[in-house]
Amino acid sequence: MGRFRGSITKQSRREGINLAETEKVQKYLDKRPYGPGQHGQRRKGRPSDYSVRLREKQKLARLYGVGEKQFRNLFEEAANVPGVTGTVFLQLLERRLDNVVFRMGFASTRRQARQFVGHGHIFVNGKKVDVASYRVKIGDEISVAEGSRQMGFVQENMEAQKRRRVSPWVEMNPENFTGTFSRLPAREDLALPINENFIIEYYSR
Repeated sequence: MGRFRGSITKQSRREGINLAETEKVQKYLDKRPYGPGQHGQRRKGRPSDYSVRLREKQKLARLYGVGEKQFRNLFEEAANVPGVTGTVFLQLLERRLDNVVFRMGFASTRRQARQFVGHGHIFVNGKKVDVASYRVKIGDEISVAEGSRQMGFVQENMEAQKRRRVSPWVEMNPENFTGTFSRLPAREDLALPINENFIIEYYSR
C-alpha cells in the first residue's frame, strides 16, 4: 500500500471511521455516514469473511499511515513477542515517532506529524530524529526544535492541546514544548474502532 496523498475525509467515509481523528472529519462523517461517490449510499450485499478481515487490516494501516510491507513486518514482530499479539501490535504502532508526536499534540494529525518529523523539527532525548517510523522507548523525551516553536501551526496545535484530553501514557510540558513517553498504552487506553482479532485472522489464513 503506497503512501496515500488524497482526501482523508473521503478515505474515512470509505472505511467508516475517522482516520484523521479530528473534529472536522468527524463532522463530515456525521453528516454523510456512507461511502463517497455517487454509489456511496447503495446497499451492498453481505461481505465475505475475507473481505471483513481485509477491511479491518486496511482501516488500521490507514489510521496509522503505515505501508503494507512495514505493517506486515510489525505484525510478524508482534506475533513473536510474549503477550497478547493484538495488543503488542497496537503498542508497536503507538511507539512510532510520528504517532507519538501526534499524541502529544505537536501536530494536529498523523500526516502532519510525519511531515513535521521528516523536516527535522523533532528531537528525541536532545537529538534530532527525522525518521517517522523511529521507535520511541519508555522514558524518551520528545521535544520540538528551538527554531520551530514559533511556527504558526505549532503554536496553534499547542493551544489546542491544552484544551483536549492528553493520552494517559504520555506526560506533557507544553510550556517547554516537550513531552515524555511514560509507559506503553494498555488496550483499554486505545479507543480505536478496530477489531484486531480480525487482523490476526487475516494474516493467519
